[in-house]
Amino acid sequence: MPELLLPLPIHPPAAQLACLVMADLVGSTRLAHGLRLEHYATLMTEFVQLLILSFEVRGGQVLQHQGDAVLALWPSSQTSQAVLAALEAHERVARLGLAAALGLRLELRAGVAAGPVVTGPVGGQPSAYGLPVNYARRLCDAAAPGETLVCDTAARHLGPAVVGVPRPLPSLRGFPAACQAYAARLPAALPPGRMKTG
Repeated sequence: MPELLLPLPIHPPAAQLACLVMADLVGSTRLAHGLRLEHYATLMTEFVQLLILSFEVRGGQVLQHQGDAVLALWPSSQTSQAVLAALEAHERVARLGLAAALGLRLELRAGVAAGPVVTGPVGGQPSAYGLPVNYARRLCDAAAPGETLVCDTAARHLGPAVVGVPRPLPSLRGFPAACQAYAARLPAALPPGRMKTG
């Protein structure tokens, strides 16, 4: 019997230019092995809540969170805020009180990608589709502990004090070998919130 497919919408949703940030916890599997389950679950809850607040306070819309990873979206005009949110999250996570009480110091890795996406609710939750979603995830996976990797498109919205020089990338599944990324950093000469806007 053939599968029943939903008809394509007459008016499909329009694409928008956006900036996606994916952040996850370094060594979460090791933590799951080393901590009592109740402690691990409480730590992950506080960690995810901290990331969500860090992104929302900078204007991001959290699209999903699962386990130790959080994905958030900003309009492309707010790319500088998205990168700043990712950079600030590293320090906030490192100061998480429950982790210190357990004798731990947590580290993040993050990826930032910009480009056209389609957004809309799925199962009552906001979601986004498009290459930047996948690219942010791949850059997050490629980032070193404590690092935020920014794609070339997003880097154009930022000043050289933030993005520095291109960083060599390993092969990113599904993306050309020529993809470039930049290891973002907080500009020493500028206070938070004063990065160049796109």
